[in-house]
Order: sequence, then structure tokens, then C-alpha cells
Amino acid sequence: MIGNNIIELEETFSTNRYALELLSNSRISEGTVISVVNQTSGRGSYGNFWESEKGKNLTVSIILYPTFLSFEKQFMLNKVTSLSVYDMLVQINSGQEAVMIKWPNDIYTDNKKFSGILIENTIIGSTFKHSIIGIGININQEIFVSDAPNPTSLKISTGKTYNLKECLSILCSCFNRRYTQLKNFEFKTLDEDYLSALYRMNKSALFIFQKQLITAMIKGVAESGKLLIEKLNGEMIECDFKEVEFVI
Repeated sequence: MIGNNIIELEETFSTNRYALELLSNSRISEGTVISVVNQTSGRGSYGNFWESEKGKNLTVSIILYPTFLSFEKQFMLNKVTSLSVYDMLVQINSGQEAVMIKWPNDIYTDNKKFSGILIENTIIGSTFKHSIIGIGININQEIFVSDAPNPTSLKISTGKTYNLKECLSILCSCFNRRYTQLKNFEFKTLDEDYLSALYRMNKSALFIFQKQLITAMIKGVAESGKLLIEKLNGEMIECDFKEVEFVI
């Protein structure tokens, strides 16, 4: 289903914004992918800018209608998307540095960022109307000029140049598998796979929490999506997005 319909654009402001405009006019088939060669104002999480050199990377949005999913489990979409990109990069990047998911949904290798994800849900009452899954993956870009602290790409990691259409095909296949798991309510599998790939899981590391530097260990993720970390004194903390900062 994912990628059966692909809308290919030469240039657009943002694939998520383009998808939202499509949805405002008609019902688009689920699994439709919007892919663009040049995204001029890509957005990351929390309003951050997503840098992508023209024709070098994957910048896509996927339209979903997860009406079967309860409002309380909306973080499962983060897990599905993160695991889809993770699966794709592991498949393509076989034999290279370990690929990991940095909570909530960045994809890392060797403390550097491969990919960012922006999920925008429209919910009426407690029911999903639609979801737009924005994904940016650095594939062939070698020089980054923004102030992003630690970007990398497949080409930097492996020294190889990749075919973007083949990469997109693999991503769609991986996403289709993970989304099918979600539709089949295989929450335990998705939870376990997400935690097994989680960056710094069960490893002592430095974090900034409430403007203080702490040493703690990631112990899991709550159903709400909050990060569960344990301080050296045994105190457990639930951290919402932007409440905690990884020291890298």
C-alpha cells in the first residue's frame, strides 16, 4: 500500500505542507507518497529547519488514515516511522556503523544524525482524521552549511553514491511492513524493536534536565511517548519533548 501512488515534484516549499493542501481539497489514497527533488523550506521537529541539498537526499511525506488507532497510542506512529527508516538504513548500510533511533524519532550513527521525522496529526475529538508523515534522510549530501550540530549521510558513512529511487522503494517497503504491524495491533513487537534500537538505552550518559547537567540511564519510553530515565540515585524521571537534552 505504501508508495503505490507516488507524487513526484521538482520543487516545493515543504512536502508536509503540500500534502496538507492536497488533503484540504480531496481524500487522497492512503499510503500516497509525496517526493520532491528540491524542498526549499523543509521543517524538522519543534520548528527547526531541515537542510537538504537539491537532488541529493530523500525528502518525502506519507499520507495515512490511522482511524483504527486510539488517541492515547499516537506515539506508536513515531515508533512505526522511526523503525521504518531504521530498517531501511540497516538494510542499505549493512556492515557500516551501527544505526540507532535517538528518542523520539531521529536516526543516528556514530553520534551523528542521518534522518529527521516530522509527524503532523489531525485529530477530531479522540479520532484520527489523517496523519502526514514527513521524513528527511540524508543520502548523498556531503557538505552541510546550516548550524545543525551533527549531520551525516549515507555517502559520508560509506563512501558510496546511492540511487534515490531505489532508496525510496526500500523505504516504502519497510514502512509498509511496520504500518501493517500497527494495523494488526502488534504493539509488543513494535515496542520491543523500538527499544532494542534506542540510542543510549541502558547506558550511563550525560543529559541536561531542567537546566542541570545530570548523569542518567534511559530505561524505556512511556505509552505517552515520554522518555523514562533513571538518575544515579535511582530516581526515575519522565521527560517530555524538549524537557531533556542529550549531551553528545
